[in-house]
Amino acid sequence: MKQAFQSLIDTLGAALQAGEHYTLGLSAEHSQFVRFNHAKVRQAGEVSQASAHLRLIHAGRQAEQQVTLSGDAHLDRQRLLDALSQLRQMLPLLAADPYLRLDESAWRSDSQQTHALPDLNEVLALLEQETGDLDLVGIYAAGPIWRGFASSFGAFGWHQANSFNIDWSLFHESGQAVKANYAGQVWRADDFTARLRQARAQLGYLGRAPVVLQPGSYRAYLAPAAMDEIAGMLCWGGFSAQALATGSSALQRLYSGDATLSPLISFTEQVSGSLSPAFSDEGSPRLDVALIEQGKPARRLVCARSAAEFGVLANGADSHESPCALSLAPGQLPREQVLERLGTGLYISNLWYLNYSDLPAARMTGLTRFATFWVQDGQIQGPVNTMRFDDSLYNLLGEQLEALTCERELILSTSTYGQRSTGSSHLPGALVKALTLTL
Repeated sequence: MKQAFQSLIDTLGAALQAGEHYTLGLSAEHSQFVRFNHAKVRQAGEVSQASAHLRLIHAGRQAEQQVTLSGDAHLDRQRLLDALSQLRQMLPLLAADPYLRLDESAWRSDSQQTHALPDLNEVLALLEQETGDLDLVGIYAAGPIWRGFASSFGAFGWHQANSFNIDWSLFHESGQAVKANYAGQVWRADDFTARLRQARAQLGYLGRAPVVLQPGSYRAYLAPAAMDEIAGMLCWGGFSAQALATGSSALQRLYSGDATLSPLISFTEQVSGSLSPAFSDEGSPRLDVALIEQGKPARRLVCARSAAEFGVLANGADSHESPCALSLAPGQLPREQVLERLGTGLYISNLWYLNYSDLPAARMTGLTRFATFWVQDGQIQGPVNTMRFDDSLYNLLGEQLEALTCERELILSTSTYGQRSTGSSHLPGALVKALTLTL
C-alpha cells in the first residue's frame, strides 16, 4: 500500500505545471467483518478499499476531488491524472480563497503499528464458550487501516494501525439488554473473557423486579462507556477554535473564564500512541494538545483555516476541529470499590441518544437505556427502566464530581460509515454526587 501511494506521488510530481501545488491524502483499509445474532454467525466477509483525495492549488485558488483506487497501478495513475486535469480546468472558474493557508514545510512522519490481530477462530470459540446459550447480538471488525499524506512542498506522512473491535449486546427475556465492547490493538484473551463474564453477570440482574424511580437528583456512577457519550458531545465543537470564536461552543463559558470544571478534570488530545495518524487531513503534523487542565481551559483545536481567519496559531487539528483521540486523566477511585463508594444510587453502564438541551449552558439530555441498576448500601438491587436525564456539564464534571476511577478504558469508535474510523477515547468512570433525572 505504501509503495502504491509513493507511485501516485511520483505521478503527480511529474505532471505538475509551473505555479501549481498539490496535496494528496490516502485512506485505505482491509477489514474483516462478522455479524452475530442469537450468539451465531449470521454474516461474514471482508472489505478492501482505498481512495485518494487530491487538492490542486494555484494563484490562491483551490479545488479538490476524491478518486476511488482499484489496486491496478496503471489504472489508478490514470484516474489521478484525469482528476488533475479536471481540477486544472475548474480552478480558473473559482474565486481566490481568502483563508487558504498551506503548510510549506517538508515534514516527515512514518508510524506503522503492526500488532498481531486475533485469530477469528479464537474469537468465535470464546464467544461460544462464554455466551453460546444467550441472546447475543453484535459485530466484530478487525484489520489494518492506512492513512497517507503528501504535498508538492515535500511533506510526507504514513500511518498504519492494526486494530480489532467487537461490540455486542446481551438481551434478557424481559426486553432489557446489557451493552458491552472490547477493542484495542493488542489482543488479550483473558481480558476479552473477563469482559464477556462481566456482561453475563450484569444480565443476571436484569431478571430482578425493576426499581421504579421518580424524577429527581440521584447519586450516580457513570461507567467509562457512559462517560464516552458525554465526551463525544464535547467533541461537537466544544474545543473548536472556530466554534469558540463564533460563540457556538458548548464550552464557551469555560474558555471565556465564566465557569470552571472540577480540578479532577484534565482533557488531552492524545494523538501519540493512538490509532489516529500524527498528521491532519489538511497536511500538518499533529502533536498532543492539552485542552483542559485541572478544570481550567488550556488550548483549543485550531486548523489552518481558523488560524488564517481568526489570527491564531494552528496546531494540526483536522478541518472539523474535533478531537480524534480524547483522553481524560484518571482519578484515585479503584474500580473494585465503586459500588461501596456509591453506597445508594444509580450505576449507569451506558447513556444513549444524547443531545444538548441548552448548548450555551452545556446542558445535556439523554437516556439511560442499557444496564442501569439501583444500588442500595453498595449492593445492586435491580434494574431501573429507561429514564431521561437532563443536567449541565458544569454540574456533572464540576461541583458534583466526587471521584474518577484509577482504571481507564480505551474505547475505539465503532463507526463504519464509509470506512472504519480511527477515532478513540481513553476514559475513567466517574462518581457524581447528583445526576438529575427528568422523566
